[in-house]
Amino acid sequence: TRLSGMFSTHPATSIMVCPAQQRREALLQLAAVHQPAQQAALQQALVKASTRPEGWSGLWVACQAGRVCAAAWVECQENRIAQLWLPKQNNQFVEPLLSQLHRWVATQELVLCHVALDKTMASWEASLLNLGMQRLATLDHLAWHCRPVAHVRGLPPLRPFDELTPAQQQALVEQVGEGSLDCPALRDVLPAQALLEGFYHQASSASEHWYYLQGEQGRHAGLLLDASPGREHWSVQLMGLVPGWRGQGQGKALVQQAQAMVAQAGASQLALTVDRDNLPAQRAYRQAGMLPAGEHQLLGWCVLPATELNCRP
Repeated sequence: TRLSGMFSTHPATSIMVCPAQQRREALLQLAAVHQPAQQAALQQALVKASTRPEGWSGLWVACQAGRVCAAAWVECQENRIAQLWLPKQNNQFVEPLLSQLHRWVATQELVLCHVALDKTMASWEASLLNLGMQRLATLDHLAWHCRPVAHVRGLPPLRPFDELTPAQQQALVEQVGEGSLDCPALRDVLPAQALLEGFYHQASSASEHWYYLQGEQGRHAGLLLDASPGREHWSVQLMGLVPGWRGQGQGKALVQQAQAMVAQAGASQLALTVDRDNLPAQRAYRQAGMLPAGEHQLLGWCVLPATELNCRP
């Protein structure tokens, strides 16, 4: 289902899907264009959108006399999640623009449309909450500058993740997510299959650096790593233990195993993101020497009822 594509809020102002001939003008109205920390991610999103027939259907503009006064973009991704790219200014056009985008999102086959606000964008939070978004999590970004790591004892050997069938991969991700304190709102809305699709979508090297721990009594943990194209910077996409292995110090050992692997690969940094409320994981990461590198407030339009998603008002 599609909306009509135009919504008049004032005789001289129209909210519409961006016409192709004004796309460049609209994209320059996005906040990320003017924020160096977001430019690489936006560029990657733009390249992907240009290869899809519907890639620009979520780019909406507020126009006066044919001039773009504000723009916002809902980037639809493969795993039924979308990311909202905000306007560069929170002006008088933003409320009607984002209200119409919210209605458009509700007509799409999406489960969640999210936005991550860093400290420079914190002033947007109140406006977005008023427009129906929910607080999903406060995310801490941690980083570790690589150095030699001693051999990690007490862990079974890591096995390539792609040894598992798709059904086994999905089952392991489901087990790792059971009772997890890491972004429960996202885990509630996204099944394991959708999470895996998202990880495959995000990883520059696909499953080349994805592993699982094989113990005597089954698979105990998942470790999904992604290396940057230049192999200088690595990130953790997923790291977790099944419930029976938690609370025994194995989380710290798994982090150290990841550190040893990226150090041996000649990387300079390992980074990850963790829910601030996930205190056991926070403790394991800090004990392994990972240091704060930033934070984001994650908000989203939950297409399913907020009570089902465990979103916090």
